[in-house]
Amino acid sequence: MMGMLDFFRLRFIEPQASQVSEEKLLASLMTMAWVVEARDPYTGGHLWRVSRFSRMLAQHADLAELDVSRIAIGGFLHDLGKVGIPDAILGKKDRLTDEEYEVIKTHPEVGKRLLSGHPLAALAMDAVYGHHETPDGRGYPLGLKQEQIPDVARIIGICDAFDAMTSTRPYRKGMPVEKAMGIIRENLGRQFDGEFGELFTLLGDAEELNHIVGHSDEGIPLMECLMCGPTVVVTRDARTNDIVYCRACGGEYKLEKDGGHLQIAPTGGKGAAAALEPTPDDELIARLVRESAKAARAVL
Repeated sequence: MMGMLDFFRLRFIEPQASQVSEEKLLASLMTMAWVVEARDPYTGGHLWRVSRFSRMLAQHADLAELDVSRIAIGGFLHDLGKVGIPDAILGKKDRLTDEEYEVIKTHPEVGKRLLSGHPLAALAMDAVYGHHETPDGRGYPLGLKQEQIPDVARIIGICDAFDAMTSTRPYRKGMPVEKAMGIIRENLGRQFDGEFGELFTLLGDAEELNHIVGHSDEGIPLMECLMCGPTVVVTRDARTNDIVYCRACGGEYKLEKDGGHLQIAPTGGKGAAAALEPTPDDELIARLVRESAKAARAVL
């Protein structure tokens, strides 16, 4: 039987190898990442947020334009390897056991294997394979230490952890930005890169990150399912009276205008299987591709 990893390689990797358009190649990877993320309704918008945090941090670190774009791409693609994590673990509504966490820790290696046949592999490999390495050498998969960890992985590791801390999970509510910044400061040089981590906390203190926290796109916050919390993703092209669903419980909601802003109101219905299938936000992906196409061209 074909495994999930084989399916994604055939669907997104192999057919693209003969194409010359870097935009199509990059879009194939981002679409794949989006579908992987959609398997867990509690990570809605995570890839967009990590990409935005990473881009902002790289810019404030005065990195070159191409490096900024490469880091933003890596932020969106860093969790590709979670395609190989079983649904029972990825969507578990309680804390993971030690054994389950060991399975989660395989996702950088799976991502490396998945990317290996893609023409843009070099663009995202450091992000996919290295974002859980830590300066103290206690990260994974290789246990690299400070100087051995690529800048892209150092930056994305900080942004990934920050988003995890400030995002709600079934077993806990997301913590305030100030508390997450305190944790990062306490662990500079150990879990988080000292230079990039300090710069990130300055951005947090200046409230430069607040417009990204809890959002799935620029100016679009995650919507609150009455049963599950902030799990309803609304796209930029959504309009009043559109129907949206919580992919955690299947709850159906209608979009309504409230003071000029879209809000969701429960209909009492439940989504059928077809309605709950993950559908990539093609418009958002297209915007990200346009931002980063120059970095993709530099790789090809």
